Amino acid sequence: MYSGLLIILVPLILGYLIPVKNRAALHLVNQLLSWMVYVILFIMGVSLAFLDNLSTNLLTIFRYTSVFFVSIFAVNLLALWLLERRRPWKSKYQQQELPSRMRMALDSLRLCGVVVGGFLLGLTQWHWLTYAGEASEAALIFLLVLVGLQLGNSSMTLRQIVLNRRGMMVAVVVGVTSLGGGLIAALLLGLPLKTGLAIASGYGWYSLSGIVLTDAFGPVIGSAAFFNDLARELCAIMLIPTLVRSSRSSALGLCGATSMDFTLPVLQRSGGLDMVPAAVVHGFVLSLIAPILMAVFSS
Repeated sequence: MYSGLLIILVPLILGYLIPVKNRAALHLVNQLLSWMVYVILFIMGVSLAFLDNLSTNLLTIFRYTSVFFVSIFAVNLLALWLLERRRPWKSKYQQQELPSRMRMALDSLRLCGVVVGGFLLGLTQWHWLTYAGEASEAALIFLLVLVGLQLGNSSMTLRQIVLNRRGMMVAVVVGVTSLGGGLIAALLLGLPLKTGLAIASGYGWYSLSGIVLTDAFGPVIGSAAFFNDLARELCAIMLIPTLVRSSRSSALGLCGATSMDFTLPVLQRSGGLDMVPAAVVHGFVLSLIAPILMAVFSS
C-alpha cells in the first residue's frame, strides 16, 4: 500500500536534503529538469499506445480532462474572486509590453507534440517499447531527486514564505479549492474520490502529475491529469493580462505551481515587480505540497 508513497517521498526528501553550493551544478540541475520533462512525456505517450480498446480510452481521456479542468478552474476562479473582494490587492502599476502569448502557448503545446510522438512510436508495437513502464518509474525517481534538489537549494527561506501573506493566502485558497473541484469532478464522472483528489493535486505541474498518476492509476488517468494541468497553464497565459486589472489574486492563483517559473514573466510584466515575491512564494508552496498530496492520494 505504501510502496507508491515511498517511491515519491524518499527521492524527493533525499534531493531536498542535499546541499548544492556550486552555481554551475544548480544550473545543470535546472537543465536536467527541463530535459526530463520531455523524456517523461515521451514515455507517457508510448504507454498510451499499448492500451487496450485504444479509441474508447482516448475518448475517456478527453471526457475526464474536460470535466476536471472545468470543475477545478471554475471553483478556483470563484474562490479567488471572493478573496479579492474581501482582501483587495491594490497596485498602481501600469502594464509593460507583454511577451508574445501565442509564442508561450505554442511552447506549451510543443509538450503535447512530444506525447503524440511517443504515442505514434508506440503504435509500432516494437518489443523493446514494452519496457516503458519500468522506464517511467526510473525516470520518475530521477525527476523527483532533481525536484528535491531544486526546492532545497532555492533562495526561499521559511521566513520569506511565512512573511509574504498574499502569496500564502492565494496558495492556501488554490490548494484547498482545487481539491474541492477534484471531488466534484470525481462525483460527476463516477470515479473514486481519491482519484479525483490525486488529479486535482497536480496544481498545474503537468510533467509531474502525468508520470506520477500514470504510475499509480495507469495511462488513462495519467494522461487526463497531464492535459488538465497543461490546459490550466495555457488558460492562465491567455487570461493573466486581463484578470490582473480586476483581480490580481485570480491572475496569480490560476497559474498554480507554474507561477514561480513558466508564467512568472507574464505575471511580472502584467502586474509589476510587487507581484513577483507573492508569485514565487505561491508557486513554491504548491510545488512543495503537490508531490506529497499526489503520493498520499495515489497510495
